[in-house]
Amino acid sequence: MQGFAFSTDVKVRFAETDAQGIAHHAAFVVWLEVARVAHLEQRAGGYQGIRERGLEALTTEVQVRYHRAAYFDETLTVWARCLDVQGARFRYEYAVTRDGELVAEASTGHATVDRETHRPTRVPAWLVTALATDGPEAR
Repeated sequence: MQGFAFSTDVKVRFAETDAQGIAHHAAFVVWLEVARVAHLEQRAGGYQGIRERGLEALTTEVQVRYHRAAYFDETLTVWARCLDVQGARFRYEYAVTRDGELVAEASTGHATVDRETHRPTRVPAWLVTALATDGPEAR
């Protein structure tokens, strides 16, 4: 998928579908998290690595635009990239595809906070560098 350097596959589970075998809209949010966690694991040592350095990366916003239905037992590819790292905030963008066809596009907003006080804290340089591997848009 153009503009994305990272992807992971998810399989639509029966529990994520309705009686017609169509994936529930909320399942997409779970799949975004699967991709984001895998992306952070590859780039920054994962969520646990972030926590071990005294931070939490909280989700502050989720937006999903659905283009096609997803069905039980299909394999979807979730593309993810991190953009707009500024201050204590960063944003992920996603494209969910099936055999190259766009099923959904999404974005999530995040904020880094001190693990003990939960006060916002600037995204540290090591994390900015790790997330910037996605392209020139990351700052």
